[in-house]
Amino acid sequence: MVDLHNVETYNADTGFKVGYLNELERMLEKVLPYAVLKSKPNLESRIRTLKRDWVIVYDMLNGKDNSDFGWDEHRQMVVVEDVVWNSYISVRIIIFLYYIVLTKSYI
Repeated sequence: MVDLHNVETYNADTGFKVGYLNELERMLEKVLPYAVLKSKPNLESRIRTLKRDWVIVYDMLNGKDNSDFGWDEHRQMVVVEDVVWNSYISVRIIIFLYYIVLTKSYI
């Protein structure tokens, strides 16, 4: 997508023009010829996931009352003290069933 943005053929004011997914599909076909990635549903689904995850990280770093969160340039991740993290997740609904089990593996 960065390459597609740099070409500037499909750039629009707030994103990409119509047809950018088809061009992205063609670009991926050249790099990954046997992957058979289609713009619908593969690429659209991945873009939705990236947008959802980006909103969460953006809220942590720039949201209201989240000044304790920081960004570690070396590890490329959000950093925060355990107390602040626990209060952050306590007010949000954890939908993912294995969330607590998987986060313990990173601690």
